[in-house]
Amino acid sequence: MPESLAEQAAAGGSIGSLLLASLAVMGSPGPTTMSLVATGSAFGMRRCLPYLTGVVLGTTAVLVAVATGLTAALLAVPAIGSVLTVGAVVYILWLAFHIATAAPLSEQPAAASLPSLTGGVFLGLANPKAWLAIAAVFASARSTPDAGADAAAKLLLLTAMIVAIHLGWLLIGASITPVLRGGRWSRVINVTLAAALVVATVLAVLP
Repeated sequence: MPESLAEQAAAGGSIGSLLLASLAVMGSPGPTTMSLVATGSAFGMRRCLPYLTGVVLGTTAVLVAVATGLTAALLAVPAIGSVLTVGAVVYILWLAFHIATAAPLSEQPAAASLPSLTGGVFLGLANPKAWLAIAAVFASARSTPDAGADAAAKLLLLTAMIVAIHLGWLLIGASITPVLRGGRWSRVINVTLAAALVVATVLAVLP
């Protein structure tokens, strides 16, 4: 019985460590998180939900790849990493341009060029920070001695953290939208966030 209690306490500590590590590493500013702040502020919460869904799906796919060991096989082919990085940078630059040039919310047409679900999936998959961060967090703690149960628990917990972290960043961006309904501060904030998005991406891809 004492051993069982000790094991439960150790598992609880490992889960807590895993959640804290995921919040610190996966929740820090990066290409996807900064893109959600910038798009949320430029286009509003509701219009960015498809993009948020795409980012979550793409990032969760990276988590599954890490959990199943597919990451090592993919990264063994250098060209794959290079293609993903170049694709992510190109998409981020396109997204940053649309954010920087977005009209104030009150003046945006219904058919405004919005970040899409497909774009979110692509960036979630191609985000160079995601592969490294998720791999580091996944290996940082063990919730149970059973390898299969440990992987399943990590998948569930980290998927929940992916949703919570990205939703939180979008909410932060969307909270700025009242300021952007007029034209006075809209351009300044949009350009600033677009620049921050580009800087975060450059830092993520630098060796």
